[in-house]
Amino acid sequence: MKLSVVIPAYNEAESIDKTVSQIAEALQDEGIEHELFIVNDNSKDNTLEVLQSLQIKYPTLYFETNEGPNGFGYAVRYGLERFSGDCVAVMMADMSDSPQDLIKFYHTMIKGNYDCVFGSRFIKGGKLVDYPFVKKVVNRMANWIIRMFMGIKYNDTTNAFKLYKKETIEGIKPFLAPHFNLTIELPLKAIIRGYSYTVVPNSWTNRQYGESKLKLREMGSRYFFILLYCFIEKFFSKGDFKKKW
Repeated sequence: MKLSVVIPAYNEAESIDKTVSQIAEALQDEGIEHELFIVNDNSKDNTLEVLQSLQIKYPTLYFETNEGPNGFGYAVRYGLERFSGDCVAVMMADMSDSPQDLIKFYHTMIKGNYDCVFGSRFIKGGKLVDYPFVKKVVNRMANWIIRMFMGIKYNDTTNAFKLYKKETIEGIKPFLAPHFNLTIELPLKAIIRGYSYTVVPNSWTNRQYGESKLKLREMGSRYFFILLYCFIEKFFSKGDFKKKW
């Protein structure tokens, strides 16, 4: 089963080299057929030049520039419309996600024939390295609200790092979220539309270079919009979108 990894990158020239190298070499060592699909989200630094040099070293690396509209959600959606694998993971360009966790997700999906594999940093075996205190408090509050609102047990919906089968991605379209709120739209739609999933522990490490693109003050209403949209679908669509087994 071919694995695609979609990585949105905006002004990540300092991080993208190590991110690509670590993921590509880990997948090569494991013998996993794969592609790394980097979406250059109209970066203003030399991210594009770094990707061009990396492509010479790693033939499984592909990249395209998203000319716009731009933003995290748009960049991820750009990749999700164009990947070629049988399953696809969304990972960050700042080395916050572990290649070893990606391999664990992949083997878990194959072994259990799951439609999705979700990670949690907040269950036994999960790990946080240098997680900002305020961000952690906001994260825990947001995930508690999502769990209560949607009636689910999964406790790390807001983390972008997840793995989906290609058929799952097709089945949860169309996507609405243009920003980081896409991170909750994808798993919530998968859950309420009846796709199978499992949760495994994963790690998260704070970025070494650059600055986070997530601005907490800007995202509250956008997250709530997607949460409300998914709530309405769950309780009022009468199962019209559910997977037909």
